[in-house]
Amino acid sequence: MLNITNAKLSFSSNNSLGENEAMREIAYSMDLLIPGLYLWLPGIHIRIGGAIPDDQPYRYPGKIHSNAGISLVLPGYKIFTTFLHHDRNHSQL
Repeated sequence: MLNITNAKLSFSSNNSLGENEAMREIAYSMDLLIPGLYLWLPGIHIRIGGAIPDDQPYRYPGKIHSNAGISLVLPGYKIFTTFLHHDRNHSQL
């Protein structure tokens, strides 16, 4: 049986506070490898699973530096994502 306990779908205009919060929730969930499916596009954010950032003792500062992407985090710390970390200090061949 499929039991979805924590799902969130949000639509927001670009550069709105709601968009920033939705992206922060996705970044937090991916950083902590909390199982879920995450999709972010300009103005649309879908989080199935994951968690809301715990801002104690400080506000979670994470960000996703990509306008669009999808990520699947499975139990056992397995992550599949289109998000790539680009290091500006190294050139690509």
